[in-house]
Amino acid sequence: MRKYWFLLILLLIGITKIHAQDVSFVINAPASVVKGAQFQLQYILKGGSGKDIDVPENIKGFDVLFGPSISQVYSSSNINGKVTSESNVTYTYVVMAKEEGTFTLPAASIKMGGSNYTSNTKQIRVLPVDKNAQPTQPGQQPQAITSSSVGEVNPKDAFVRAIFSKTKVNEQEAVMVTFKFYTTLRIRNVGKIEFPEFEGFMTEEFDLPANRQLIMEHYNGRNYMTIDVKKTLLFPQRSGKITIPSGAMEIVFEVSSGQRVDTFFGPQDVMTESRKVLKTTPVTVDVSPLPAGKPANFSGGLGTFTLKPTISAQKIKANDAVTIKLDIVGTGNLKLIKTPDVVFPKDFETYDPKINNDFKITEKGLSGTKSIEYLFIPRYPGKFTIPPIEFSYYDTDSKSYKTLSSPAYDLEVEKDPNAGKNNSATSYMNQREVEVEQDIRYLKTGDMSFSNPNDFTVDTVAYLLWYIIPVVLFSTFLIVYRKQIKANSDIAMMRTKKANKVATKRLKLAKKYLATHNKDGFYEEVLRAVWGYLSDKLTIPVADLSRENIEFELLRYGADENLVSQYISILDTCEFARYAPAESDKAMDNLYAETVDAIGKMESTKRPS
Repeated sequence: MRKYWFLLILLLIGITKIHAQDVSFVINAPASVVKGAQFQLQYILKGGSGKDIDVPENIKGFDVLFGPSISQVYSSSNINGKVTSESNVTYTYVVMAKEEGTFTLPAASIKMGGSNYTSNTKQIRVLPVDKNAQPTQPGQQPQAITSSSVGEVNPKDAFVRAIFSKTKVNEQEAVMVTFKFYTTLRIRNVGKIEFPEFEGFMTEEFDLPANRQLIMEHYNGRNYMTIDVKKTLLFPQRSGKITIPSGAMEIVFEVSSGQRVDTFFGPQDVMTESRKVLKTTPVTVDVSPLPAGKPANFSGGLGTFTLKPTISAQKIKANDAVTIKLDIVGTGNLKLIKTPDVVFPKDFETYDPKINNDFKITEKGLSGTKSIEYLFIPRYPGKFTIPPIEFSYYDTDSKSYKTLSSPAYDLEVEKDPNAGKNNSATSYMNQREVEVEQDIRYLKTGDMSFSNPNDFTVDTVAYLLWYIIPVVLFSTFLIVYRKQIKANSDIAMMRTKKANKVATKRLKLAKKYLATHNKDGFYEEVLRAVWGYLSDKLTIPVADLSRENIEFELLRYGADENLVSQYISILDTCEFARYAPAESDKAMDNLYAETVDAIGKMESTKRPS
């Protein structure tokens, strides 16, 4: 009997340790659908079960065909004695889109445990029917007909676009470029992806989610599955017309082989693979110089900003630290704004300003706050004035230059009670009043030191060394300097000498990524190291090297065919691994060793004279 009581107590203790998850009520629906298609609209209650769900009967742009159907999932886990439970209830409605446009799916409400919970809302786009779509049964998703021939990919079925937010801007004005992939075909694999160099621009990369999905988009009368491959914010650093070259993506698609087989569901096409390199069209950005009339203290800022100045104290004691803080708030080229100058009184001890950037990347530029802190210490008592601090920038809204300023700061500095008499500020100020001309100096106080006028040092060794040592040092410096000039004149030789050192440094970073099992960082750094090393070793810019000409350049340098094949294998492995499923640590170790071996062999290769 005691045994059963003991088990019952343990069971009750275990039940009291179950921790329910937080309650949430959220909506789930696709981001876009085609007109006439049916889809599921779900409201998910996490953390318990509710009752009396309330969803608006009339949803603009849609017809509710069925619902709700209710499904519940319950799970629990025990990790190190900690028991957790999870309960999700899903309310599903079948909805059909009947109008084109962008609509808002409404929030629903539900009761649980005496409380009411309201879900969020969600926007959904209803796209027109594809002009090539096959006829379907009412409510089914229209299926587009591809124009690709047997075993080939038609350019209208898959392509990449470089989409610029604008192509006519001023210097330093933000431009967003999005590399977007469009397809109506299924993807088997992703190969090499090359983005163009943005020469003449400062860049900021958008952090795209790693788990982003293909979404439907209507373009040129057709519906495509699309995904943003890369988004970059550009700040042009010079005026003129700057052309962005093509970017490229290598994709393996699933296309029809032209053969059909009979199956249980009827005749089916036999699919095959087709490899296609998709390239973007070069785009020219017209960059205009900023208008004339720049203020003398122009900061280089461009955008819309406000200035928020503060000072830590205005009534202080000598030797106390004071901070003036300027917060430049707004949207624009915050990172490139120069630090405004502050005119401090002559006897203030000042320090380099401390800068803190807190901003996010947006389509219009960097949005947030640039904080600048000026630390200074008044050393002597008195009344001082710090004149207004001015910040000038070009306002993109009003198309004009604007100047913002802080107020003038009046400081009342009292005597430091801890200062000694010999170091008193009063004594110092009295001495300052005596300084009338350059030939009037302070009276020297303290111990004096005298020298004997009859002592001569001309005939001493120390006197001779004062002449000999500078001559020897100058001669040595001249010889070394001439050799350095001769070596620097051969740019190709200097780049070749530095090639191995730079590659080794990059591979060290790759080794750190390897130790932390960071696959993406590892392969990215190995790829950069190899391309950078070959660029320096072959004295060819990286932009001029490609998968197509690297073999020819290596053979011309004198590398044997085995070494060339080894480099091609390394490049292909890195490109594939960046988009393939996670590699094992052993595979990454082998690639690292192979890269070190290839660089070592290249170092021992002699270039033909």
